[in-house]
Amino acid sequence: MDLGFKDRNVLITGGTSGIGLAAADLFAGEQARVGIIGRSAVRMDSALKALRTAHPEAKIVGFVGDVAAEESLQQAVDAIVAELGGIDHLVNSAGIAGTLGDPVDQVPAEEFLEVQRVNVLGAFLSVKLTLPFLKKGVNPTYTLIGSDSGFVTAPGMLAYNASKGAVAQLTRALSVELHEPHGIRVNSVCPSIVDTPMARDGMGVESFSGVDYPVSTPQDIGWLVLTLASPKSRAVNGVSLLADYGYHARSSFPA
Repeated sequence: MDLGFKDRNVLITGGTSGIGLAAADLFAGEQARVGIIGRSAVRMDSALKALRTAHPEAKIVGFVGDVAAEESLQQAVDAIVAELGGIDHLVNSAGIAGTLGDPVDQVPAEEFLEVQRVNVLGAFLSVKLTLPFLKKGVNPTYTLIGSDSGFVTAPGMLAYNASKGAVAQLTRALSVELHEPHGIRVNSVCPSIVDTPMARDGMGVESFSGVDYPVSTPQDIGWLVLTLASPKSRAVNGVSLLADYGYHARSSFPA
């Protein structure tokens, strides 16, 4: 099926690893022009090399920038627009987990704020700074990467839970504000555990092999990103799509 991305311009924050990199690979495979932003120059070089090797005919560019620092992000966005010529779709995949496992009275305020700064302020700035370009885009969309942690909780994840709950509500608010006047759809994908470097680090494991719970691949979530961003999904707006194998629907009733 033609998903409608040929010759479209896609910008992905957090595009140097995990879900963001998988989405970049899939968009390039759909003949989109792709720009990625990440904080690490080393990971940027590695990601660009892998993407260009896999898709030698595609236009793929990348610039180092911090989604939570407005000037840095503006410079990266402007550089990518200069290369691609515009932005039709933005995927905000940049995020951090913070330290997991600490109870509320042991979470430093600075660390709590840092998680909000990257996960919430970063999403806000990514939308704010790209909006002038998406207003001119073709079938424009924002797709934010949320988490099932915006809907369900586990002890020791307070800062992350709060940030992803904010992303779910930001998705709703932006979908209302941007759709009618500008034709921009806004959705989010909210997975449970995904086998990424961030998840392995946060869980303190080297591998998810053999665990007794389902774990998605970055490609699994990348395909959901493409599904929501595709003009084939033009009726879908303001949705935070849970991708948790149905765990949110389970009752605690012992039956």
